[in-house]
Amino acid sequence: MFISSSGVTYHVQVMGEGEPIVFLHGFTGSIATWSRATEPLHNSYQCIFIDIIGHGETDSPDDFSRYHIETVAKDIIHILDALSIPKTHLVGYSMGGRLALAISILYSTRVTSLVLESSSPGLRTEEERAARRKSDEQLANRIEQEGIQGFIDFWEKIPLFLSQQALTKERQQEIRKQRLKNNPVGLANSLKGMGTGSQPSYWDRLNELNFPTLLLCGELDQKYCRIAEEMSLSIQNAKVEKIVEVGHAIHVEQPRFFGKIINEFVSDHFSQ
Repeated sequence: MFISSSGVTYHVQVMGEGEPIVFLHGFTGSIATWSRATEPLHNSYQCIFIDIIGHGETDSPDDFSRYHIETVAKDIIHILDALSIPKTHLVGYSMGGRLALAISILYSTRVTSLVLESSSPGLRTEEERAARRKSDEQLANRIEQEGIQGFIDFWEKIPLFLSQQALTKERQQEIRKQRLKNNPVGLANSLKGMGTGSQPSYWDRLNELNFPTLLLCGELDQKYCRIAEEMSLSIQNAKVEKIVEVGHAIHVEQPRFFGKIINEFVSDHFSQ
C-alpha cells in the first residue's frame, strides 16, 4: 500500500495481525531486506514495513532538506496514524535505527519498546558532525557521478560489510540486486539530509527513554558494540546483546536467529 505524508508517498507493507512492530531498514536497504528475518513473526504480530524516504518504492524528493531525520520521524508517525496504530514496538537497523531513536525521543508516548540494531545516537560534537557531513557529501557526489551501479560496487566492499562475504554467492547477489533497485537521487539525498552528520546528537537525551530498549550488535562490528555499551549507560531500561560471528547486519547474516531475538523481546514487553 502507499501512504502520503506532507507531499511524500511512502511504500508500506503490513503482514500478520496482533501486537504491532514497525521495522525500519538501513541505508541502501528496503522493505525486502527484512523478509527472511521476520517471516516467522507474521503469525504472532502485525509487522509493519516501511521503505524510508529515498529508498525502495517510496518517493525520492530532489530537496535533500526533506530527508531531515526529524521531518521523516513525523512522517512515520503520520503513517501510524493512517494505520490506526496508537502505540508500537520499533525495530531499526543502522540508519533506520537512528530514525527509530528519533521517533522514540520525539514521540515517546507512541513507543512500547525499542530495538536498535547496529545503530547510534549520532555524533557528539559539531566538529565531528561537520567532518561527517563533508564525507557524506563526497559519497553523495560519488553516487551522482558514477551512478547506482558504480556506487554499489564500492559500497558492498567497505569494511563494515566484510563479514557478508561469508554468505552464499546467491545471497550476496540477492542483496546486491535489492540495493541496485534504489534511486540514486534518493540515496544521495539520504546521505546529505539524514546522514549521521546532519542529524542532531541524541546522546544527551538517551536518559529520556523510559521503555524497554534492546541494543543489538554483531561481535565482529567492534565500533557499534562500543557504541551500544556506551548508550546502555544512559538508558534506564536497556540491555545490550552481542551476537557472535556476525558483523553489522545481523538480520541479514543470521536472519532466523534475529527473528527469534525480536520475538522473545517483544513477547516479554507487550503493551498493557
